[in-house]
Amino acid sequence: MATHSASDVWSLETASTTPLWIDRLEPPVVPRPGIDGDLDVDVAVVGGGFSGLWTAYYLKRLEPALRVAVLERHHCGFGASGRNGGWAVGELAGSVADYARRSNPSESRRLLRAVFDAVDEIGRVAAAEDIDCDYAKGGTIRVARTDPQAERQVADIAEARSFGLTEDEIRLLDADEARQQLNATEVRSGVLLGPSAVVDPAKLALGLACAVEASGVEIYEQTRATGIDGGAVQIAAEGARGSPIGRARCEVRSPVIIRATEAYTRDLRGRRRDILPVYSRMIATEPLPDELFDDIGLANRPSFADDRRMVTYGQRTADNRIAFGATGVPYSFGSRIVPAAEAHLPMHRRIWRVLAEMLPQVADARITHRWGGVLGIPRNWLPGVRFDPRTGEGVLGGYVGEGVAASNLAGHTMAELVAERDTERTSLPWVGVSSRRWEPEPLRWLGVRASRALLGAADHRELRSDRPDRLLSGIAKLLRGGH
Repeated sequence: MATHSASDVWSLETASTTPLWIDRLEPPVVPRPGIDGDLDVDVAVVGGGFSGLWTAYYLKRLEPALRVAVLERHHCGFGASGRNGGWAVGELAGSVADYARRSNPSESRRLLRAVFDAVDEIGRVAAAEDIDCDYAKGGTIRVARTDPQAERQVADIAEARSFGLTEDEIRLLDADEARQQLNATEVRSGVLLGPSAVVDPAKLALGLACAVEASGVEIYEQTRATGIDGGAVQIAAEGARGSPIGRARCEVRSPVIIRATEAYTRDLRGRRRDILPVYSRMIATEPLPDELFDDIGLANRPSFADDRRMVTYGQRTADNRIAFGATGVPYSFGSRIVPAAEAHLPMHRRIWRVLAEMLPQVADARITHRWGGVLGIPRNWLPGVRFDPRTGEGVLGGYVGEGVAASNLAGHTMAELVAERDTERTSLPWVGVSSRRWEPEPLRWLGVRASRALLGAADHRELRSDRPDRLLSGIAKLLRGGH
């Protein structure tokens, strides 16, 4: 295991707590003006992240005459869309088996391949709209660093083959092949997922917002939605980080209202238990020399992780940094979203230790940025798209941290549903998925905290003993409702 110096800790303590992606934007973000009076539109989209922007983008292409407005509390890409790990991965948080139980294996496979295509679609749109978002389709490499992780990888590949996925789409690597992709410590095997790309998520979100606006969509930032009721969105104009701009309230009236609020759904009246807001945090190194990557690997900029139960995720950025994140102690009582939690130094120290132990080649690198954000988890852990043409209400999201590519497919699908197009997307088995609400407090706090503690303990036991820990992980799965 790598040893670390006091200077490493110092670099964490002095690192910028602005997300790397947002900190590097040139020019810096300047939020658009908020709404200053009532508004009538054909379609109101609440939320200026990937889900809302992709919905508006495709809707305008299908129905150019529609008056569409996007309402965003801060600035487009402020939330998870502008601060995530930049993984445009061909996966859904819900497994192919979960969706197969709702439909059949063939339909579930069709959904998964639609997500695969969404990875490519992001690249196509970025090129067509001249969005420089550092898109690179290098796949995703997951390495097994214990025997139990390697056993789970064999099982994953067996399941993939049973659903008809090909070697080009996903394949098992032996230890030497895996190390060529990512020269981590203690590598036993690897899984390479082909349909996967990395992006700079803030560049993608802001570039997409500009493309949406150029198509005629009205974007109102610094605008907080407080509720949706009776064909209207109640809003209060706000400044950055929620600071008020006076006390005046107004509303946006529309026959179609799309809710694309993910973790921030908890701020809408009556919606606190719909989606669980969970923190994930990241760190980024200084730019590293090319010769260091001769040892590390990541030549084609694949996204990377190891296969512990507590999620890790990383990428080699276009300017040769390692951006790396993990979930940890993720949930605040009452589904609170507290900006101070984004810069939780003990969690950032833990993430840095995981990275340094996994890739000791970067243990002496200075950490320039550390940040966090919230992702949204529905109670059934299944992302979905719903639109009711009778009421004009639509909801999309619940990506559980895997939303960069999934949100493209979801937004495209939602636009087609609103425009009453019958396509291969509108019949996918995630259309119509709904979830029951989360338990009231303190039950959900206790359940989430206990589940995370058990999964972390199972990982620790496996790392120490190199034997599978099915007991603790099984109890955690029961607490999560079987997921």
